[in-house]
Order: sequence, then C-alpha cells, then structure tokens
Amino acid sequence: MSSDRSANDLASLLHELCALPRETEWVEFKVNEAKPQEIGEYISALANAAALAGKAFAYLVWGVRDEDHTVVGTRFDPHAARVGNEELESWLLRLLEPRIAFRFYTVAVGGQPVVLLEITRTAHHPVRFSGQEFIRVGTYKKKLKDFPEKERALWRIFDRAPFEDGIATERATGDDVLRLLDYPAYFDLLERPLPANRDGILAALADDRLIRRSDAGGWDITHLGAILFAKRLDAFHTLRRKAVRVIQYRGNGRTETLKEQIGGRGYAGGFAGLISYIDGLLPANEVIGQALRRSVPMFPELALRELVANALIHQDFFVTGAGPMVEIFDDRIEITNPGEPLVDTQRFVDAPPRSRSEALASLMRRFRICEERGSGIDKVVSQVELFQLPAPLFENPEGFTRAVLFAHKPLSAMDKADRVRACYLHACLRYVTRQPMTNASLRARFGIADRNIATASRLLAEAVVAGLIAVADPEAGTRIRSYLPFWAVPRPGPQEVA
Repeated sequence: MSSDRSANDLASLLHELCALPRETEWVEFKVNEAKPQEIGEYISALANAAALAGKAFAYLVWGVRDEDHTVVGTRFDPHAARVGNEELESWLLRLLEPRIAFRFYTVAVGGQPVVLLEITRTAHHPVRFSGQEFIRVGTYKKKLKDFPEKERALWRIFDRAPFEDGIATERATGDDVLRLLDYPAYFDLLERPLPANRDGILAALADDRLIRRSDAGGWDITHLGAILFAKRLDAFHTLRRKAVRVIQYRGNGRTETLKEQIGGRGYAGGFAGLISYIDGLLPANEVIGQALRRSVPMFPELALRELVANALIHQDFFVTGAGPMVEIFDDRIEITNPGEPLVDTQRFVDAPPRSRSEALASLMRRFRICEERGSGIDKVVSQVELFQLPAPLFENPEGFTRAVLFAHKPLSAMDKADRVRACYLHACLRYVTRQPMTNASLRARFGIADRNIATASRLLAEAVVAGLIAVADPEAGTRIRSYLPFWAVPRPGPQEVA
C-alpha cells in the first residue's frame, strides 16, 4: 500500500493476484523470462490496460506459473539486472513516456523468491515504451495502434478522470487510513469537532472524496486525500516527487545553496508550517520608530501565502518528476510549479482562474488557505503596491509557471521593464476595482511626490509605447487623462470601422 510495503503486505497481495481465475488484462505472470525490452513493453501495455479496467495499479509477477498460478520461484533479480552499463530500472524509466511510477518488490513466499513489479496506471495519455504504445488484449500484449477502439476508450477515460480521483493507495484498512492521513488536521481546518469513533472519521473523509470504499474491500486513499493530508508524502510513491522544495541561495544567483528542505506533509496539513518555514528564511527590514526598532517583513505575507497556494493548486500533477519549488535569493523569491498556465500570464489579474484540480482548489478555499475565486492575484498586486515593492513578475518558462516577488528598490533603481510592468499591473488592478488609473494614482503607487507630475507622466508614456496601457479618452486633456490596460480598450464596432 505504501512505498515501504512489508513482507506480509506483499505476500497478501501475491495471494490475491494468484487467486484470480486467470491472467487478466492488468496482471501478467512469468517464471524466469525477463528480457528488458519485453519488460518495457509490458509496462506500457499494463499501465494502459489498468486505466481501461479502472485499476490503480497493474502487476507483472515473476515466480508464478501461468497455467495454474502456482508459486514456483524465480531466478530473476531486477536489482542486479543491467542493460549495458545502465541499471535496468533506470533504463526502463528513460525509455518510458510519460515516466509513470513503477517499483520492483522482492518477497519470499513458501520459501520461493518472487518478484512483483507494481505499475501505476496511466492517467494523462497512453504510455509508450521506446516510442511505441502497447495494450493488453485478453492475455496478449499488442500494439495499441492496431486496436483503435481501445485507444478511443482510453482517451475518453483521460478526458473525464481528474487527478484528484486517482488512487494513491488501494485496499487500506481503516487503521491504515488513520495511520497514513493526518485526519485531525482535516477537522481542525474545517473547525469541526473530531468524531467520537473511527467510523465517523472515515465517513467524514469519504464525504469529501479523500477516501472511498474499495471494490476489493477496505478503503482506497485518493490522490486528493494523500496530497492534502499525508502524514508523509513519501509513503505514497506516486506522490513523493510532488513535495514542496524550498531552497535558499547566497546572493542573487544559484551557484551557492545555503539551505534546502523538502516538505514531508500533505499540502493542507503542512501549509501553515511551510509558510512559517519560508518566513523564517526571509530577511526583514529594520525600521526605527520614535522609540523602538521593529522588523518589517521584506515581502507581504498575504502575497507570499497566495502565490505559494496557487503553485500547489494550479500545478499540473501529471507532469512527472517535478513538483512545486520555492527559491529564495537576496533580492527576490521565485515560486515555480510544473505545468503551463491555463490563463495568459498577462491576464492573471482580471481573468477568472482555471484550475486543473477543481476539487483540490475547492477544499483549499474551504480551509481558508487561498482566496476566493478570482481575488488571489488581485490581493498579491495590491499588497505589493501597499509595500511599494517592484511589481511581481509572472512568467512561463517552458513547461512551468513562475511568480517572482522582488525586494524593495527605489524607483530610481528600477529598469524600464520593472517600471512598465508596474504601470501595467497598476492599470489592471485599478480596472478590476472599477477605479481609473491616473497620474495621481500612479504617483501614490510609487510614492512620487505630488510636485513631480512629470516623472509619473514619463512612466505612463513608457507603458503606452510598450502597448500595455492606453489612454481611455484621447481627447481628454493631459491633466485629467485616465488609462486602461490594453485588453480593456473598447474595440470599434463594424459601423465605426466603416
């Protein structure tokens, strides 16, 4: 069930598989035959077949006779096997696309060595090995392209199968659920009393789709339950790479790492601790008041919380081998998550958010970890302006989404890109709050003295030339002009064009 299966768990699983009346499309039995190319093709075929069969995992078993499912033992040792100079597991992983999770287990049953290869079902698109997709048809391994009806059925499953509904652990007992999930944190976040007995706890978790009844008995822990409330994410081998990494560097580059920490708990249960840990690494500015010194955080905590929560919620969980990352530099903090943004980065302020994981986003809002729909980035920009920091940067490095908060710098030290971005986001924020952006509002945003109207006018002109803002009414005098983000400028109708 977990990544560290006990010998008893493995023996019990083997007995369940051997009790099947015959080989199924998601289980294959062998004795000693273990050609690397064949193993790779079976991983593809079984992962695809498990998705079609509605199974969380598929299995390739050595040491069991196919004809009668008798345990006879095997000479195959996956941990000693190599392909050229490369370890078998590494070689298989390199040729799989996508790189789904799989794991070899070795167990002695009745004194006979048995090897189980547990393969996670595919969830996003068909798995291919060495450029070719395979599928199980009955008990035979075939090329998927030769069975278009199965390929169509797979794609229909992908279209309606969100990440949250996937299975992180199958056939867990009630005690296993309580051991693996931080259920007290669930009730604390909802401000609900803890039920008096185990059945009440399990029923509440099931109501929010954190667990569900298993067809084979016991409980299945869903991805939603594990990613939010795992006591240890590495207890779920399909999710261990989704833990948050926090890295602190010396200076402004990545050449020297001071600290690196990988989060161990689920996102909801561990969120407060994550933010507290990040806060502890951030430098603070010391302000001297009339009588006392006080420390002011370098970045507004509300903005930091929202951006970290966004990275957790809006990541593409189907991107394997990558998870959210927070990088702390002397002059900025970068928050990165795997997956292309579903909304243009220039429209983060005004566009309604789209999430790949609606159930996860909904629960995080119920836990008050993130803002209501559509208000989060507005709050970030507003807080940055309140602290008079350089505007945040939202960017889209290939396959990832990144938000950057910058430490304070005076207007005179900002480059043109900083100034134009700040003008544009100020225009967006004013527009969505139904207020005009003016020379006066921009002066307030940057802390420019009222006598320096010309300075604000130059900043506005830079942003207009860059095409990111436009004058709302070109016929208005320069002193009373207001400005709009480029996407809010009214388009001429057909008659006006004519």
